[in-house]
Amino acid sequence: MDAFARLSDEIQELVSEFSSAPVVGNLTFGLTQYSFFLLVAAVVFCIIMAIFVKKQKLVPHGFFVNGVEYLVEYVENDVAKGVVGTGWRKHFPFLATIFFFILINNFIGLIPGMKPGTGAIGCTAALALVTFIYFVYYGCKKHGVIGYLKSLAPAGVSFPMNVFVWIIEVFSLLLRPITLAIRLFCNMFAGHIVMGSFAIMATLFAEPLLEHFSAMNALGALPSIAWLVILLIIYVVELIVAFVQAYVFTVLAAVYIQIAEAEGH
Repeated sequence: MDAFARLSDEIQELVSEFSSAPVVGNLTFGLTQYSFFLLVAAVVFCIIMAIFVKKQKLVPHGFFVNGVEYLVEYVENDVAKGVVGTGWRKHFPFLATIFFFILINNFIGLIPGMKPGTGAIGCTAALALVTFIYFVYYGCKKHGVIGYLKSLAPAGVSFPMNVFVWIIEVFSLLLRPITLAIRLFCNMFAGHIVMGSFAIMATLFAEPLLEHFSAMNALGALPSIAWLVILLIIYVVELIVAFVQAYVFTVLAAVYIQIAEAEGH
C-alpha cells in the first residue's frame, strides 16, 4: 500500500509540475514556463531558418540542409498544394511557419527538464486564434464580409432550412479554433504525463537497489528494466506524435483556408 500511495503522490506531483507557473511576474501579468519555452522555440526556429537560408545552395547538401529542405517541400506539396489548391503560394509561408513552429515546440518539450510551449492550453489557444483570424480574413477578402457570411450556408438550400444550416455552420466555424487548441494541447500534455509516470515507476523499483545493493533488491529492481524499455518505446512514439500533431494542425489550417476561399458551398 505504501508503494501505491507513494506512486500516487509522485504522479500528483508530476501533474502539478505541468501546471502553468510564473517565471517572471505572475499568472496575470508575467511569463510562465510554457510562455518562456514558447519564446525559446521561436528563437530556435529563427536560428534554424537563418542557418538553412545561409547554407542552402542550388544543390542542397548535408544532413541539416537536406532535412529542412525535405520538410519544406513536404509542407509545400502535401499540405499547401495538395489541400489549398490553386492559391497555395500566398498561404505557403503561413502554413510552413505554423508547421515548423509547432514541430520545434513539440521537440523542445521532449528534452528532459524542458516544457513544450504546446503543453499549455493558453499557448495552443493563441496559435489556434491566429489561424482562425487568418482564414476568416482571407475568406472575407475573397468574398467580402457579407459574401463570406452568406457562403457559410450551402447553395441550393431553400428557406427556412438555409437559415437553420447557416446557424449550424456559424457554430461550427466558432468551434474550429477551440478544437484546434484542445487537440494539440491534450496530445502533448497527455504524452508527457504518460512518459513521466513510467519514469517514476522505473525509479521506484530501482530506488532500493541504489540505496543498498543486495540480491533481493536486485531482484526487486528487475521490473525497472521493463518500465525503462516501455519508456523508451513511448519516447519514440512521442517523437512521432510531435510530428503528427504539427502536421494535423497545419493540414486543418489548410483545409479551413481552402473552405474559406472556396467559390460557393
